[in-house]
Amino acid sequence: MKLIKIILILLISFSVPFKAISSNEFKNILKDGGKLIFIRHAYAPGGGDPDGFDILDCTSQRNLNMEGIEQSKRIGQFFIKNDIEIDKVLSSEWCRCKDTAEHAFKSYETKSFLNSFFSQEFSHNKDKQIKELNEYIKNWNGKNNLILVTHYVVIFEIINIPVSSGEIVVTDKDLNILIRQNTRDN
Repeated sequence: MKLIKIILILLISFSVPFKAISSNEFKNILKDGGKLIFIRHAYAPGGGDPDGFDILDCTSQRNLNMEGIEQSKRIGQFFIKNDIEIDKVLSSEWCRCKDTAEHAFKSYETKSFLNSFFSQEFSHNKDKQIKELNEYIKNWNGKNNLILVTHYVVIFEIINIPVSSGEIVVTDKDLNILIRQNTRDN
């Protein structure tokens, strides 16, 4: 079963990029604030994490490579260039998500409900995390937009769509998908 998940994630990661959306489309959707912006961490080669990895030790995890770092910087520039207002940036505790948030937005805080539950070691956390994430979204009433830097499995579970590395998906508070953008430089 784990092998099938890895193959599926790899196939999705190498999918054809989505049609680029215009800056105006993106700005118009986000200008009134109150949107949720889900971002899958930038490109980190491989799938899942090595056996026995430690969430507190980045050297034991699958991490961003230079392509992923540059992708993260492009994500941040996209938000700056389009003058998109952000209330806060939340990230998974996994290093590839924190690094994506750091390179893109500089300031962020971690939330365990955004952590991956892909591996068997963490799969028992899924229902609790999704419940906490839904509760956070329900109670969030920011004036601007909320960025959530997380993993494929979390995004797929919460909004039921596959995403590639660094992909941005914007929803309203009811989790209706408004727009999505692939940030991979192909």
